[in-house]
Amino acid sequence: MAREPDRPPSSSGPDREPETDSSPETGTASRPNCSREESAGEDRDGGGERDADGTRAAVQRRLEALVRENRVTIAVVFPIVGAVTLVGSAEGVLPDPLAYNPLLILFGTLVMRSPLVVALLPRVDRRAVAFLGVLTAYTYAIELVGVQTGWPYGAFEYGIRLGPMIGGDVPLALPLFFVPLVLNAYLLTLLALRERVGRAAPRLLAAIAAVVAVDLVLDPAAVAIGFWTYVPPGSYYGVPASNYWGWLLSGTVAVVLVDLAFDRAALLERVRACEFALDDLVSFVLLWGAINVLYGNWIPAGVAGLFCLGLLRTDRYDLATVRTALPTGWSRR
Repeated sequence: MAREPDRPPSSSGPDREPETDSSPETGTASRPNCSREESAGEDRDGGGERDADGTRAAVQRRLEALVRENRVTIAVVFPIVGAVTLVGSAEGVLPDPLAYNPLLILFGTLVMRSPLVVALLPRVDRRAVAFLGVLTAYTYAIELVGVQTGWPYGAFEYGIRLGPMIGGDVPLALPLFFVPLVLNAYLLTLLALRERVGRAAPRLLAAIAAVVAVDLVLDPAAVAIGFWTYVPPGSYYGVPASNYWGWLLSGTVAVVLVDLAFDRAALLERVRACEFALDDLVSFVLLWGAINVLYGNWIPAGVAGLFCLGLLRTDRYDLATVRTALPTGWSRR
């Protein structure tokens, strides 16, 4: 069983490292738990604030319970079914009503994103909404420019409709596809850097590198199943080098905006306390890693494997975690 990560208390300084919460009986750190962290937050509030935020806290607890009780379904079953469905669509195995069905794609994406959304909700304030709104606008703008001019990613076009399209060129749900990838890369970086997380240069550079690495996995698989194509095809499984220069630009802007959006100490406290905060990244690795394996894209599959190592470095994924994430009764079988 992996060492269980520390659950930090709230800190006032942005770079203060949380202390370990140890059990008096065992002296070991307790497993992160969203509900415990939120309960501690409620205890710190005044009575009036507790009453005002009571409904929100109750809804938050229900959402967390829903995600926690269905972790394996969300983070494992959905991406595996998604990989099989998308490959079946690309290979002409599925009938037309099911092949590349945009509603199924959007629904599956929303479900797999739910752990990330629920984990971050308590840390979304006006500041976060403002910066994430700017990131959303930037996401649409850079994609429109990319489709219409070929800059900065290289000339490409969508092969299927990923739901409603803006001007017939860009998916309306584009932020749902892109922004969580940046958030996952950023959160993984915060946990992996540990004591170096307070230093801006290592934090931002590592997060930007992680975002580019995400696309080293994503783009070859997306090209393989016909989501989009590059004209002419590039040397990296059909993806040109220009695409990654474009992702370096987009990733830099996105990471800086995300870094500005949140109180880093509070965000780190929340992510360390919430056991499913990175489950969306697990889904990403399983979905796009599996597609790359099925098409023999071994370098992207290897990069997906590196993300697995990064997740293991967070000390929150092991066999015991899988057993506790199973629906009630399954772990006893």
